[in-house]
Amino acid sequence: MRTLRRTGLLLALVLLGGCSLVARPEPPGAPMTPGEWFEEGVASWYGHPFHGRQTASGERYDMEAPTAAHQSLPFGTIVEVYNLDNGRRTQLRINDRGPFVDNRIIDVSRYGARRLDMIGPGTARVRLAIVDAPRSVGCWEVQGGSFSSPENAAGLRERFEDEGHPARVVREDGVHRVLLGPFTSEAEANRVAGDVGGLVRSGCAR
Repeated sequence: MRTLRRTGLLLALVLLGGCSLVARPEPPGAPMTPGEWFEEGVASWYGHPFHGRQTASGERYDMEAPTAAHQSLPFGTIVEVYNLDNGRRTQLRINDRGPFVDNRIIDVSRYGARRLDMIGPGTARVRLAIVDAPRSVGCWEVQGGSFSSPENAAGLRERFEDEGHPARVVREDGVHRVLLGPFTSEAEANRVAGDVGGLVRSGCAR
């Protein structure tokens, strides 16, 4: 009987350990179905001095818009952010990369922070769930740097090529961007971005 009880207890522990609904994010290489992906962690928010600056997606950051930054979700993904500390929730669109601080999973705009009632604390424990995911564009690239000077951009491009990373310079909005790729999977783009310290962009510049 004691053996059977121990066996039953071990089985229960195994089952409970395998029933978590929270998944760590993996760079999605294909469209995801809303409701199949969850993530829990710490959210922060950002406003000035980033307001008006260009985001990783190419949009201008508007801190009063319902947007957020995430390290790997495709741009255009709509996520529901649920504040585990107070029960507030809101939906935000991913249009930037970040946060790049340990243990933080999302940077929300000031609009999002106000809806989640986290402006004062600055951070909150949250759960993310995908509400709507864009169709996979099948093309990613890595921005290795951006410069006002074309000479500086050309110098970085040459350095990347010497290191074995084919790169090119694209002029966008008056800025010279050094781009690596294109890549057919976001996982590969994330690997290269980690090697060179760059940012992943979905969609590819012409």
